[in-house]
Amino acid sequence: MNQCLHIIVKGQVQGVSFRMHTKNQASKLNIRGFVRNLVEGHVEILAHGEPEALQQLLAWSRIGPPRAIVREVITTVQESSEVFDSFEILSQLEQ
Repeated sequence: MNQCLHIIVKGQVQGVSFRMHTKNQASKLNIRGFVRNLVEGHVEILAHGEPEALQQLLAWSRIGPPRAIVREVITTVQESSEVFDSFEILSQLEQ
C-alpha cells in the first residue's frame, strides 16, 4: 500500500543540486511527487510510494548530495488526494 511523506529539509540545501539529485533518487525508487525550493532556503519534498522506498528516500534526504549540509529534516506522513504520474521539480513556492 502506498504512503505519502511530506519532508522539509533544512540547512545548506539550495544551490547544491539538491532538487535534481532528489528527483534522480525518487525515480530509482519508483516514487512519485515533487521537490521544490522554499523561500526560507529549505527544500520541500512530497513523495508517494511504497513505505520501504519512502524510507530509503528519507534516509537519503538526511545526507543529500555531496555539497549539501543537512541540518534538520522534518517529516510527516499524510494523506493526499493528489495523483502524480512521475516525480517532478517544481518552481519555488511563493510566500
